[in-house]
Formats: sequence, C-alpha cells, structure tokens
Amino acid sequence: MGKIALYGVDASPPVRACKLTLAALGLPYDFVVVNIMEREHLSEAYLKKNPQHTVPMLEDDGACIWDSHAIICYLVSKYAKDDSLYPKDLLKRAVVDQRLYFESGVVFANALRSVTVGLIRGITVVPKERIQAIVEVYEFVETFLKDHDYIAGDHLTIADFSVVSTVSSLPVIVEIDPAKYVKLTAWIKRLEKLPYYSQNSVGVQQFFGLIKNLGITVEA
Repeated sequence: MGKIALYGVDASPPVRACKLTLAALGLPYDFVVVNIMEREHLSEAYLKKNPQHTVPMLEDDGACIWDSHAIICYLVSKYAKDDSLYPKDLLKRAVVDQRLYFESGVVFANALRSVTVGLIRGITVVPKERIQAIVEVYEFVETFLKDHDYIAGDHLTIADFSVVSTVSSLPVIVEIDPAKYVKLTAWIKRLEKLPYYSQNSVGVQQFFGLIKNLGITVEA
C-alpha cells in the first residue's frame, strides 16, 4: 500500500465523509490541513494536483483524486476487505450511488452550500427558500429511512458517511425536530455509536462555531 494523504479542513462536510470512510477501513493516512482563508487551495502546488482547487483531495501513492464521492468510492473499491460498504450487487450499488448523488446535488449544493456561500460573501440573512430547501432534505431523508435503519438499506454504507456529514451540519441553520423526524433522529443517533464517529462530530462543532460567528439570521 502506498502512502495516503487527505487534504482539507475538519469543518468541511465532504472532508468528514472521507475521514469516516478512512476510519471505517482502518487505513493509516496523513491529514494535511489546507487553510482556505489563507487561499492555500489556490497555491501553484495545490493547483497542480487539483485544478478545481477543492477540498477534500486524496493523494494515494502519487495519484490525486478530488470530490468526496469519488474518493470514498475509490477507497472502498481498492482497500475494503468486503463489499459491505459499497455493494457489488448492481441494484444495491445503484441505491448507494443514488444517495451519493442526492447528497451532492440536493443536500450539499442546494441546501448547505447555497447558504454558506452567501455567508462568506457577507450575506448573513438566510432567505426563506433556503430554509425550505433544508426542510425538504430532512423530509427526503426521513422518507429514505422509512423501512430501513440506514440511508441506502439495512446496513451501513459509504452513503451514510456522505449524507450524515452534511445533514449533521444543517441544524446550525434549521434544527431537526425529533418529534417530526423520528427516523432521521434515530439514524443520526445510530451513527453516533460508531467507534470512529468523532471523525465527523469534531468537525461538526467546528462548522457550527464558524457559522455562528458570522451572525446568521433567518428571513422573517
């Protein structure tokens, strides 16, 4: 096995999805902090490895991969002892893939990033439609979990790592009502029992602190 390095910051949900996957696989790696505020992701050295200048980025024996979904699929496909985290069965894998695409386009891009980008630009008032986008995420996840304990079926997969990293970050904007979202609440509590869940929870608290410091308010 070559040397593995993960580039990013703990506050980033996609980075946390990768850290959860690495921990689940028991893989040793170096974590290289990329200071976004100091624009380290725009350095010549980083751009040479990742022209999109995003985090996370994985470097495995000299090969560079970015986008958390691509990274976690790669890691499991290469290093897992079995296919439980990313099934080889085509139908089961399709469900996992769908949840990964859901996280990418609906949960992260439409619900979370659309708010955080505005905050970074100094727009601290969150529009009602962005609040509704987060509520819709909670409703979708509740539906996905209706007959299952995990987001893509009856056992843990990388889809859980991907989705929980972002969903657990959303309550800083819209709290999760445990009475309304019973399945969602139980799912998060189930994942919190994983021995390596701190790979997500530590970053969640950092993310909460960053957002609260920006003085976020919700449109009346």
